[in-house]
Amino acid sequence: MADDTPVPLDTSALRVDPEHVVLDEALAGSTRGFAGDKDAGKAALAALGDELADLQERLWANRTTGSQRRLLLVLQGMDTSGKGGVIRKTLGLVDPQGLQITSFKAPTPEELAHDFLWRIRSRVPTPGHIGVFDRSHYEDVLIARVRGLAPAAELERRYGAINDFEAELADSGVVLLKCMLHVSSAVQRERLQERLDNPEKHWKYEPGDLDERELWPAYREAYETALRRTHTDAAPWHVVPADHKWYRNLAVGQLLLEVLRGLDLGWPTADFDVEAEKARLAATVVR
Repeated sequence: MADDTPVPLDTSALRVDPEHVVLDEALAGSTRGFAGDKDAGKAALAALGDELADLQERLWANRTTGSQRRLLLVLQGMDTSGKGGVIRKTLGLVDPQGLQITSFKAPTPEELAHDFLWRIRSRVPTPGHIGVFDRSHYEDVLIARVRGLAPAAELERRYGAINDFEAELADSGVVLLKCMLHVSSAVQRERLQERLDNPEKHWKYEPGDLDERELWPAYREAYETALRRTHTDAAPWHVVPADHKWYRNLAVGQLLLEVLRGLDLGWPTADFDVEAEKARLAATVVR
């Protein structure tokens, strides 16, 4: 009898090798680490749901005992790479009350008056939560590099500041999962065209997206540099091919599951006499 159990995706294929970072079109369209097709991929993601939800609830429950553990999922990628799709399809498998989602936009005048990490620090997830950054502090070494918004010396400082910041987070109980959603220029074109062709998706289209698209080679170089400079033991990078939405969602889901498993989460021990409380409950009379 055939075994219909979904085969998990091998996430070792996603971990960045800082000595060899090449974000080419072929990589974006691959399904590395997974041998199945679209239907199998969707089934595999669905199969993660129960365990993801259970482990997230354990993380949430442990905050009641003073645990400082939390998880920060950083999602970076070019427009149309699917950051929102991951949040809906993958993070949608867990209880929303345990999520803290932040979408970073262009900095405000107040934020620009401070160091670039100032606004990031205030949105680090609190204990027991899974935090999600839809874009993040990496914008300040990506857009800033491509658009020339900061001098070379300042960009160098920022790479170091990011590594120090993430090491600080890890020391304080934050587990970082950094995913670069890598979409090809060809598929980005298709997705932008779809937004223009479908009136129901006009709200998702930004004319400025085409301005950024024209700088594609510069962004590719900026991403490759950022991945090399900020891949650390405390906060490693994963490149998730994003041309196939089903694969992208499964890959992030499998990574998330493995990180939560690694926390070895148990249920908090009762700080009361369980048997005594059972006896009290049994004696309760409700009129």
